[in-house]
Amino acid sequence: VTSILSYSVFFRDGVRRIDFVLSYVDDKDCEKKQERRKVYEANLVKVGLELETEDKSESEDENTYFVKIHAPWEVLATYADVLKIKVPFKVNDIPENKEMPMNWLSTPFRLPEHIMKPEPDYFTAPFNKSKSDFFLINDKETFFPPSTRNRIVYYILSRCSYIKEECGDKDKKGIKRLLNNGTYTSAFPLHDCRYWTRSKDANCESERYNLYKHWARFLCFFKEQPLNLIRKYYGEKIGIYFAWLGFYTEMLLFAAIVGTICFIYGLLTYDDNEWSKEICNEQIGGKIVMCPLCDKKCGYWKLNSTCNSSWQSHLFDNVGTVFFAIFMGIWVTLFLEFWKRRQARLEYEWDLVDFEEEQQQLQLRPEYETKCTNRKMNRITQEMEPYLPITSKCARICLSGATVLFWISLIIACIIGVIAYRLAVYAAFASIMKDSLTNNLEVVGPYITPQLATSVTASCINFVIIMILNLMYERVAIWITDMEIPKTHLEYENKLTVKMFLFQFVNYYSSCFYVAFFKGKFVGYPGNYAYMFGKWSKLRNEECDPGGCLIELTTQLVIVMTGKQVWGNIQEALVPWLMNWWGSRRARSHPETLYSRWEQDHDLQSFGQLGLFYEYLEMVIQFGFITLFVASFPLAPLLALINNIIEVRVDAWKLTTQFRRAVAAKAHSIGAWEEILSGVAILSVVTNAFIVAFTSDMIPRLVYMYAYHPKGEMNMKGYIKDSLSLFNISEFQPANRPDDEENPSWFNSSIDTCSYRDYRYPPGHVKQYTHTMQFWHILAAKLAFIIIMEHVVFSVKFFVAWMIPDVPSDVKARIKRERYLVQEYLHNYEVEKLKIQLSQNGSDECTCTPAIYPSLTKHEVLSECL
Repeated sequence: VTSILSYSVFFRDGVRRIDFVLSYVDDKDCEKKQERRKVYEANLVKVGLELETEDKSESEDENTYFVKIHAPWEVLATYADVLKIKVPFKVNDIPENKEMPMNWLSTPFRLPEHIMKPEPDYFTAPFNKSKSDFFLINDKETFFPPSTRNRIVYYILSRCSYIKEECGDKDKKGIKRLLNNGTYTSAFPLHDCRYWTRSKDANCESERYNLYKHWARFLCFFKEQPLNLIRKYYGEKIGIYFAWLGFYTEMLLFAAIVGTICFIYGLLTYDDNEWSKEICNEQIGGKIVMCPLCDKKCGYWKLNSTCNSSWQSHLFDNVGTVFFAIFMGIWVTLFLEFWKRRQARLEYEWDLVDFEEEQQQLQLRPEYETKCTNRKMNRITQEMEPYLPITSKCARICLSGATVLFWISLIIACIIGVIAYRLAVYAAFASIMKDSLTNNLEVVGPYITPQLATSVTASCINFVIIMILNLMYERVAIWITDMEIPKTHLEYENKLTVKMFLFQFVNYYSSCFYVAFFKGKFVGYPGNYAYMFGKWSKLRNEECDPGGCLIELTTQLVIVMTGKQVWGNIQEALVPWLMNWWGSRRARSHPETLYSRWEQDHDLQSFGQLGLFYEYLEMVIQFGFITLFVASFPLAPLLALINNIIEVRVDAWKLTTQFRRAVAAKAHSIGAWEEILSGVAILSVVTNAFIVAFTSDMIPRLVYMYAYHPKGEMNMKGYIKDSLSLFNISEFQPANRPDDEENPSWFNSSIDTCSYRDYRYPPGHVKQYTHTMQFWHILAAKLAFIIIMEHVVFSVKFFVAWMIPDVPSDVKARIKRERYLVQEYLHNYEVEKLKIQLSQNGSDECTCTPAIYPSLTKHEVLSECL
C-alpha cells in the first residue's frame, strides 16, 4: 500500500485527491512560524478544506514536512459559485463545420482525437450551488477538473488568515506572505504523474505524460499543439499563450517564404548590379581616390577596395526589398486581425465569452491590503477597504517614472559609449589591418575590412551590454512596481509590462536605430567635418562606405537578433535543468517507492507569477526585430520562424518536465501585449519607409536613372561617379590630413583631389562645397516616397482591418444559441421546481435547495468578489 501511495495523487485513503501541497522545514527556534502554521491550518480546516501531513521522517531529506490539501465537494461547489466558474449543462447540439476539401493533406500534422479533444463539447453556464441538479453532474469527484480544483484551493489559500481573530489584524493573511516570511517553503499543485511514464494508479489521468509524448518532445515540432489538453491541465492563461505563439509561428511561415523569395531575387539579379561592376572595375573604381575616413590615422584609399561589400549590399538593397517592406506592413495587419478571430473562437470554446475581468480587478492584492493602512468606503460593496492617499500615490508614480527615465538614459549613455568606441577604434583597425596577415587569405581576406571589424566588435559589445543591463533592470522594474503598490494583480501586470517593454525597446533597438537613421547622415564634408562632442573630442562622426549603411544595419540586426534568440533558448532550457539536476541529486538514487509525488514536484523549479510575462516579452521583442527593420534583412522572418519552432517545444518541455505545475488562471486574451503589438505594427510602417528612403540607396539610384542619366538611358551606367563629390586635398586642415606613413604606396603628389559620398559642387565652382540641386531633388523624392508608402500601406491596413470581422459569424451564432439555451433551460428548470413545491402537501415555505444535497456543512466563505 505504501508503494502505491508514494506515487499516487491521493490521500492515504486512496479516495480523496490531493489538490495542493504546502511544504515547510520545522524551525524549532522560531515559535512565531510554528504558531502561524498552526493558526493558518486551523483556519483552512474551518473553511472546509481537509489536510493530511506527511512527517519529516518520511521525506527524502528527513527534514521537510508536507501538508496535503483536499477540497471536498461542498467547498468546491461554494467557491465555484463565488468565482462564477462555467460548467456543462447540455451537450452542444450545433453541428460541426463540414470538413474542408483536401483535408487529408493535413493528416501528418494532426494528433489523435482523444488528445486534441480530451472532453466533449458542452453548452455551459456559471455554476450555481442552489441549482446543482441543473448541471450535468455524473460524478462529484471528477466533475471539476484538477486545474479548476487547484485554482479554487489557491483562491482560498490566498485569503485565509494566519493569526487569531482576537488579534484583530485582518491584513495578516495569504499564502504569499507566508512564503515570503519563510513560514512555508513552497506551495504548489501536483503533477498527475512522472512525465516519461503513465501513473500506476488507474484513477490518475496521466495528462502530463500525454502532454510530454505528443507536445513537449522536439520530434513533434511539425505536429499541431493539443491546446484543449494544455488548457485542461494548466488553465486558460497558459493555454492562450501557446495558442498565440503557435498562431504567430504559423503566420511567420508566409512572411518567411516571401522574404526568402526576395533574397533569392537579390541572388538572381546579382550579375545585373551595374554600380557594383563600376566599383570593382579597375578603370573606374580602381582610379577613384577616396578621402580618408578618419583623421590622421586613415590614409587615402581606392573605391574598388569596397568591391565585396557593394556586392553583398545588393542582396538586400534592391527593388525586392521595397516590395517586402510593403508586404510586411500588410502582413502585420493580417496577423493581428486573424489573431483576433482566433482569439474570439478560443474565448467561445474555452467558456471565456462572459469572463468578467472586473471580477479579478475587485480581488485586491494582499500586498496592497497590507501596506495601505488608510480605509475608505467602497461605493459598490458598501464596505470599508484599504486605499492609497492621492499624495502618496503621486509621489510613488513620480519616483517610479524618474527611475525608469534614469535607466533609459543609462542605456542611451551606453549606446553613445559604443558609438564613441566605434569612432575611436575604427582608426586603430584601419592602421593595424593595413599590413595585417588576414589580407593574404585568399577566400576571406578581402571581406575582413576595418568597417567589418569595427561593426562586428561593436555589435558584440553592444549585445553584452544589453544582456547585463537586462538582468539588472528586471530587478529594478519589479522593485519600482512593488513600490507603486498596484491595487490588483491585473494592474500590477500591466504596470510591469509597460516598464519592461519601454526599457527593452530602448535596450534592444537603439543600436539598430543609430545605424539605420543616424550613422553617415551628419558627417559634414572634407575640410568641415562634424564631430560627436565637438572638435576637441577628435571623435569624427562615422561615414557610410560607398556600399551604403544598409549592409551594416543587416549585420547589426543579425548579431543582436540571433544572439538574443540563441542565448534565450540556452538560458530557458539549460538553467532550470541544471538547477533541478543539482537539487534532486540525492533523491535520484532512491526507488520511486521512497520518492513520493509531492517530493518529486518539490524538487522542480517554481514557475512563478511572472513566468508567462517573460515568455511574452521575448516574443514581442522578436516581433519588433522582424517588423521594424525587416527592410534591411528579408531573411529575419525565416530566422524567427526557425527559432519559434524550437521555442514552442522548449517552452513545452520546460513547463512539462522542469517546472512544478502552475496554478490554473483564467485569461480571455493576451492582455496589454495586444496593444503593444498594434503600436509596434504602426511604427514598423514608418521605420521601414525611412530605411528604404534614407538608409538604402534605392531613391538616389532611381532619381539618377530617371532624371540625371547623361544620355537619357534607363540604366545605371555612370551612377557611382555621379554619387561622389570632389575635394581639393590642399584644403585639408592639419588636424584632418592623414599622416604620411598612413598613405598607401600608390599615393603621390600628382593626386590633387579626393572623392567623398555626397552631392556638392566641386572646388573652383562659384558655390563650391554647397549642396547641388540634385541633392534637393533626391531629398524631395525620399520624402515623397515616405509619404506615399505610408499612405498606401496605412490605407490597405485600415481597409483590411475593416473588411475582416473580429468575431467569426459561426462563433457569433454559437454564442447567441448558448445564451438562448441558458435562459430557456433555467426558465424551464425554475418552472419545474415551482410545480414540485406547489404540489407538496403540508409545505408551509418554499425552499429551492436541491433534494440531493439536504444538509451541506456550513463553512466560512472567503470572498472579495461582488
